[in-house]
Amino acid sequence: MLQPRIIPCLLVHNKGLVKTTKFKDPKYVGDPINAVKIFNEKEVDELIVVDIDASVKNSEPDYNLIEKLAIECRMPLCYGGGIKTVEQAQRIFSLGVEKIAISSLAIENPSIITELAERVGSQSVVVVLDVKKKTFSSKYEVYINNGKKSTGIDPIVFAAELERLGAGEIVINSIDQDGVMKGYDLDLIDKIRDVISIPLTVLGGAGSIEDMAAVIKKHGIIGVAAGSFFVFKGKFRAVLINYPLPIVKHEMIKNNII
Repeated sequence: MLQPRIIPCLLVHNKGLVKTTKFKDPKYVGDPINAVKIFNEKEVDELIVVDIDASVKNSEPDYNLIEKLAIECRMPLCYGGGIKTVEQAQRIFSLGVEKIAISSLAIENPSIITELAERVGSQSVVVVLDVKKKTFSSKYEVYINNGKKSTGIDPIVFAAELERLGAGEIVINSIDQDGVMKGYDLDLIDKIRDVISIPLTVLGGAGSIEDMAAVIKKHGIIGVAAGSFFVFKGKFRAVLINYPLPIVKHEMIKNNII
């Protein structure tokens, strides 16, 4: 039986693990490989790792780091950052990664989604949409280059197009909620969920078990991802890699969510 997934999302910057707030002010929180070792022990459902430097610097994916991550990782691994060609994606899969995530590439060359899906299977092709609400409006817009460049694209319309092109999963990352830890953008999630039938993962804003439970209770089979929630502890945001899955599942079972 399919279950909702609870997914840590790790950001790599200058080869270290960082956490941002609204896509700004990256704070160093540790070594990526060490974090993976800890998440192995916590029996994490899945892991997303994104190199936030690669696409901005127009550099190749760091295959050495990817290989180390894949060797260490004992859960399904999704990697994103710097992927520009099908050949690069295939090389990453050959290192042991289960999914690849693309973002700016999906905007610049949407047809590559279809090509990737035909080569490696749509279930392995994830598109990440970094989304921000327009000023003085209820509408949303997709951004690229770590939230620095506006595209003018409506994520709701584009999400439906991505499914048509062959994407196997969409990750909606809220720039406004990133690192704030005050809850997901539920309105955005509702609008995206209404227009796609492929798996959806939501990221940005999780600050508690209740935040995750609220999304799962409403949408059922969905991925709830988080960064700060899994690397910070307490009101002073002390760095502590954690994954309270048994507590999360107990809370959800108690409330008849799963």
